[in-house]
Amino acid sequence: MAVAVESYVSARGSTADAVADLDAQLSRGGGTPHFAFVFYGQCHDDAVIDGFLRARLPGVPLVGGTSCAGVMSDHGLGGADSLGLLLVHDPDGAYGSAAAPLGDDASDTAQQTLTRALASADAAGELPELIWVYQSPGQEEAVIAGLRRVVGDRCPIIGGSSADDDVSGVWRQMGPDGPMRNGVVVGVLFPSGGVGFGFQGGYEPTGEHGVVTELGDDTGQGVGRHILTIDDAPAAEVYNGWLGGTLPADAMEHGGPILEATTSTPLAVGAGSVEGVTYYQLIHPEAITPQKGLATFAAVERGARVHGMRGNRDHLVTRVGRVVSTAQSSLHVGANDVAGGIVVYCAGCLLAVGDRAPEVADTARQSFGDAPFLGSFTFGEQGTILDRNLHANLMISAVVFGR
Repeated sequence: MAVAVESYVSARGSTADAVADLDAQLSRGGGTPHFAFVFYGQCHDDAVIDGFLRARLPGVPLVGGTSCAGVMSDHGLGGADSLGLLLVHDPDGAYGSAAAPLGDDASDTAQQTLTRALASADAAGELPELIWVYQSPGQEEAVIAGLRRVVGDRCPIIGGSSADDDVSGVWRQMGPDGPMRNGVVVGVLFPSGGVGFGFQGGYEPTGEHGVVTELGDDTGQGVGRHILTIDDAPAAEVYNGWLGGTLPADAMEHGGPILEATTSTPLAVGAGSVEGVTYYQLIHPEAITPQKGLATFAAVERGARVHGMRGNRDHLVTRVGRVVSTAQSSLHVGANDVAGGIVVYCAGCLLAVGDRAPEVADTARQSFGDAPFLGSFTFGEQGTILDRNLHANLMISAVVFGR
């Protein structure tokens, strides 16, 4: 049987009204699916969503959680109160999911959660075509390391870090056992129609670069996420020089947040090259520390060369279409052979495009050829660059399911 994908979105502000709306929509759908993605704005009541999913989709493996400013889909931009479902019908495939609190050792937790997800798919010891991960921000590198203990880089690990609307920390994750606040959800996918993926950023190098010569203590965002010096000079001063002195003066003097000020001008490290073209792993500076270091949302290593990057709204709007097209190309099918898919779009990029956000959804829809899709807006992105699974910031990923 062919793979079929369905997307459903409700923008009702009340969670009870939203799930009632989805329930009515599902009544017109194609029966019980074999896998489900669920994403929703921070305002929604997780317990009500969980109860609805248990009653409406009993035993269906699922992954998801909160998304900054709601969701997007082939129906358009859903809005801050939106709740979305993407359902995969694939009787000839195999799917599973598992979830757990991150705990004291995120790597071990991720490894064990992946093992349980494979067991739930009746595929213990097998290599999935794709692993999907959705987690609390902060320990993404450790989670990737744990998953790689099992599969290495032999299959793509795609996903994102759950988000809220204002980085206040109210993000949550949703797995087969219900909602969590500091957990990881792992899905394993063996689609019968194949799966394609893409993972890119919409930024280019400015020409400025330097070597990370000292790292600081953990700022609470994770190991390796505090750049103290670049070329033996205070990292914030070097970076501000690259930007022409545009960072907030108060943050430069006393330390403080620079998240919004750096969305269009992040850092990056080279992730390899093909035929002379360098691929970059983007790193978003989120604060200046009292030591005039840079706190970041992704880890770097001492001795790494960091590059100044720049982006603009046009690139960030159109890049999502290119990522979807890349995913289709990797599946070696045309748009008419795509059943549907999932998009992860960085919440920082969403804020950067501002009032052009509806164009992002429209661009993705056009590239999907009107096939159903669901998109979340995340505070960190996991994906594959040149056959290596890693965590980065300000990235866009797409997964497409073949029919």
